[in-house]
Amino acid sequence: MPKIRSSRTKRAPEGFDEIEATLLEFQQKMKDAENDPHEGKRKVEALWPIFRLHHQRSRYVYELFYKREAISKELYEYLLKQGYADGNLIAKWKKSGYEKVCCLRCIQPKDTNFGTTCVCRVPRDKLEEGKVIECIHCGCRGCSSGSGAGVAGSKGAVAAAGGGSSSKA
Repeated sequence: MPKIRSSRTKRAPEGFDEIEATLLEFQQKMKDAENDPHEGKRKVEALWPIFRLHHQRSRYVYELFYKREAISKELYEYLLKQGYADGNLIAKWKKSGYEKVCCLRCIQPKDTNFGTTCVCRVPRDKLEEGKVIECIHCGCRGCSSGSGAGVAGSKGAVAAAGGGSSSKA
């Protein structure tokens, strides 16, 4: 969640006003996801929309800076400092083999029973034919990079750019 701006906080760098509308939209979606009723869902399923929005917002900032080069380094660092994007997740996206990683919990071996990464990190060609996988941490359906990786699940770049809707009805 971004920090609250007051008269004493540092002014936003040039270019922030151009992306502020999209960031505010992500913030509103995050509030809606946090206040969504979770009756009838498993405990972990209630958090999945929050993880998806966190991923999308961070991916939006990542693509603005690294892919499209539409924002300055000063604005990028400001966004990270203010909490608009996850710097650790973006650092993983820059590494080979982690370009599509959905969340940091999926690559931490201490969070799994057998000391490995999450099942969503397994390439699709290594899974049984027709088997649908779903990450228990964030609901991702496959975020592995490389051969047989397939689609990045429900978290794509289209949704990160504000063009798609990933909320469940």
